[in-house]
Amino acid sequence: MVADSEIFASNALINDATAPRVSVFVGGTSGLGQLTIRALVGTGASVRIYLVGRKSSAERSAAFIAEMQTINPKAEIIWTEAEYSLLAETKRACDFVKSRESRVDLLFLTAGYAPFGGREETAEGIDTAQSLEYYSRMLCIQILLPLLRAAEAPRVVSILAGGMERVTSIDLDDIDLKKPGNFSGVRAQSQFGPLNTVTMDKFAHDNPDITFVHAWPGWVSTGNVDRGWAPGSLWSWFVRLFLRPLIGFFSINHDTAGQRHLFEATSAFYGGKGIPWKGDPGVNVRGEHTTGLFLVNFRANCTPNLKVIPALRERAQQKVWEHTQEVLGPYL
Repeated sequence: MVADSEIFASNALINDATAPRVSVFVGGTSGLGQLTIRALVGTGASVRIYLVGRKSSAERSAAFIAEMQTINPKAEIIWTEAEYSLLAETKRACDFVKSRESRVDLLFLTAGYAPFGGREETAEGIDTAQSLEYYSRMLCIQILLPLLRAAEAPRVVSILAGGMERVTSIDLDDIDLKKPGNFSGVRAQSQFGPLNTVTMDKFAHDNPDITFVHAWPGWVSTGNVDRGWAPGSLWSWFVRLFLRPLIGFFSINHDTAGQRHLFEATSAFYGGKGIPWKGDPGVNVRGEHTTGLFLVNFRANCTPNLKVIPALRERAQQKVWEHTQEVLGPYL
């Protein structure tokens, strides 16, 4: 178990020598990504952050960047505009980072929403939520792998549903849920999370010097629940009048949420690299304490799901990997 006091103490050790000097945040214009940026900047360390966001987020992100640079003048936040639900735009943003940097210490992925309003395809023919929560994330990892490999303690963090996998979670006959009647908000969420896990497990196996974290954040009142509903629909009213207040009542404090995810992004509790950890180390999805893929719950504890992940790896990983490479191929 990791106590919040230990998390705050670990984060207090982040300085110019130990901070992830170059970070890429995709989805950091709001929600958990932004809370984690705030926590990282608040350490006072010299960091450079690429904040990837949509044009519609540019104005409020400029105000956020100005605020962060007032808090920590040594923090450089580079606005990187991209409509990251489109894989071509995601590639463009990643190529921009590659043109400027020789390494990336931290890749932090949070973009997405619960698509309870139904399937909505992008111009590339992919469901928007699936592109944000899966394909765009895996494309970022794959394009930036050379820069991650060049870092001393590289880490990839994807915030979605780590530890909530089931053996039969993934519909291998319809990975994109395109068959008539096969797409729903609940079905999509139960599919996209395990897709992250099995593909990140493959990345971790092939890149043993990189630490991967797939985290479930629990309830945090970020406004994300308001997305994905048809305006004026019965469900949108349900969210506004019931679900949003319920989440607000049970949600995690914003500062605590940001600190927990900063811990996931920096602590040697996960794989032995990062801010030194003196207690028992975390366990990855292969039951080991070395680098690899770590599934993490909302309290930053490891939930390796050791009864499910080996079966899911055997049953689904190769087919998911081949399908994913087919989709991402034109953008690599």
